[in-house]
Amino acid sequence: MKILLTGGNGQVGWELARALLPLGEVIAVDRSQADLADPDGLRRVIQKFSPDVVVNPAAYTAVDKAETDRESAFLVNAEAPRVLAEEAAKNSALLVHYSTDYVFDGTKNAPYTEDDATHPLNVYGQSKLAGEQAIQATGADHLILRTSWVYAARGQNFLRTILRLAAEREELNIVADQIGSPTWARLIAEATAHIVRQALLERQQGSFSSGIYNLTSTGETSWHGFAQAIVEIARQQGQPLKNRAIHPIPTTDYPVPAKRPLYSRLSMDRLERRFGLKMPSWDSALKLCMGDML
Repeated sequence: MKILLTGGNGQVGWELARALLPLGEVIAVDRSQADLADPDGLRRVIQKFSPDVVVNPAAYTAVDKAETDRESAFLVNAEAPRVLAEEAAKNSALLVHYSTDYVFDGTKNAPYTEDDATHPLNVYGQSKLAGEQAIQATGADHLILRTSWVYAARGQNFLRTILRLAAEREELNIVADQIGSPTWARLIAEATAHIVRQALLERQQGSFSSGIYNLTSTGETSWHGFAQAIVEIARQQGQPLKNRAIHPIPTTDYPVPAKRPLYSRLSMDRLERRFGLKMPSWDSALKLCMGDML
């Protein structure tokens, strides 16, 4: 079995390249080999390899830049997934695609389910929602996995930024009124491998159904709480830090081009019912990730 993986050098893609290996031949391609901003080239890549499964973690993720670069965001996050789904359908392949908690507006006071009404507040969220809808419209066998606040031991992400800033500055100001679930890239990858394995079995048995599933850690925190946990674990590990205080601030004190949802925790109930997956808490996963970094 052949699995084509886009974004092989990304923080989720790098973990997926390893987690998917037990399932078959993993063909991991990066932007130089499969550029999602080049739909025709992307189509040729799918046709070249004729994979049984396409896993697409690659995306336009510059949330603030997308506000003034709408065309590029939609090209990568909406048009490219449509092309992947069309080619997967031609090959009778399974497409696994990743979306985001930012498809919601954050006005709900309980974890969002997959059936809740979407209302993205920014161009990035709008482009990711358009990608979901484009995939669904093709009729390809697909699983869309919505995740949130992704971090990893490598790449550019909140964890690595906080570790760098805590080593440089005595005081940090971090937003405390946005609530979500930080999710380790390795957790996403390992869960995806389990999901793909079960989905392939369902397809063999004729019982597969396409759908959208939330895939995050459990529990919730703010960016401020996330930062505090990172610094506390780093101190326990003996890392040299200058930081003495992390001050909570409201979103209004940290103006950025793209509006974010204030509450975007996702419910894991549907994922657990179908795939039998119980996701760990965000703080226990963070400890494992930072232990792995050492």
